[in-house]
This record gives sequence, structure tokens and C-alpha cells, in this order.
Amino acid sequence: MKHLMWLLKWILKAAIFFALFAFALNNQQDATVHFFFGTEWRAPLVLVVLAAFAAGLVAGVLAMVPRWWKHRSAASRAQMTVASAGIPGTPPQPPLPPHGL
Repeated sequence: MKHLMWLLKWILKAAIFFALFAFALNNQQDATVHFFFGTEWRAPLVLVVLAAFAAGLVAGVLAMVPRWWKHRSAASRAQMTVASAGIPGTPPQPPLPPHGL
């Protein structure tokens, strides 16, 4: 069963790769992106799409950074509170059942 899941994951990864590769091959014509003040950028369409995707990724990560810092500082404050109060950590969890059951 484990090998079947591994094989299915690789088949899915290969299908996604070949679909993106075919998209790139089918969109090699030039596209023009017009910016402000008359500036423009001419590049193959696949590069324009890739640049837009990368810009969206960067914007999403930058939007998450303040929340990540907030949670990280709250976690460190909680650790300091527990350590300074001398409160023992959480009780041990019961053991998990063996994998595959």
C-alpha cells in the first residue's frame, strides 16, 4: 500500500510537470506588459505568467510575516512565563498506536 501511494504521488507530480511544460511550449509568443509613464516590458507570455505568479507569492508571504512574528513572540512569552513560574510542562501524552493500524 505504501508503494502504491508513493507511485501515485510521482504520477501526479509528473502529470503536473508535463502540463506546465506543455503550457510553456504553447505560450512562447511575445506579450507586452504596459506600466506607468509609457514604460513597457516585452517578454514571452510564459515568463509574464511566471513573473505574476512569483509576485503573488512574494505578496502573500509578506502579508503573513506580521502575523507570524506576533504568534512567535506570543509563544516565546508563554515559554518564559512557564519557565519563570516553575510550572512543570504538560503531562506526557499516551503512546500512539503503531503506524498502519
